[in-house]
Amino acid sequence: MSDSEATTSTDRSESNSTATIHNPEESRLKALLEPAVLASRLYLEDVSIHVAGSHRTVHVVVDLPQEETGGVSLDAIAEVSRGLSDILDNDPKDDGRPYDLEVSSPGVGRPLTEPRHWHRARGRMVRVKVIQGENLLGRISSVGENDVTLIPEHEVKKGMKPKQGDPITIPFDRIRQGKVEIEFSHLHEAALEDEHNGPSEEA
Repeated sequence: MSDSEATTSTDRSESNSTATIHNPEESRLKALLEPAVLASRLYLEDVSIHVAGSHRTVHVVVDLPQEETGGVSLDAIAEVSRGLSDILDNDPKDDGRPYDLEVSSPGVGRPLTEPRHWHRARGRMVRVKVIQGENLLGRISSVGENDVTLIPEHEVKKGMKPKQGDPITIPFDRIRQGKVEIEFSHLHEAALEDEHNGPSEEA
């Protein structure tokens, strides 16, 4: 059995919006751990391995299903961490090196790079950089198979109520970058995410 220490943290924002290239071991662990994550009614976003000498850190990112809103609770993170730790401890293909397990959920600042990310951000204000088009600030009203519909908000003078435009539908293949904007009405949520980004809890 590996000498493992499971740690939990939540809501880490990923600053890199490019596709992640997985090595074979990360892909193997993702396939190994995914059934347990799904059994916890969560979605396995990513598995990465960081090696320092003879020590490994296995970082697992989980999220809610795309049809749900809100964030993953600390209790859910702790529960799934225990299950994943047991699976890794009993992995027949493990090489026996000690490891730390870190389980987290994406933060509100995560770049919107996949359709499911846009589903998860329904109702939120987003800033979108469009390929060969005008960049937009607007609220997500609906998400289709190949596109997203926004209600644009036009900037006005300070102190005035933002002016909404007509709905605009943008194909995903025309979006260069999308990111959720923090709003005053969501400051409490953002504060919780910052709090969850603090020291990890030992499971």
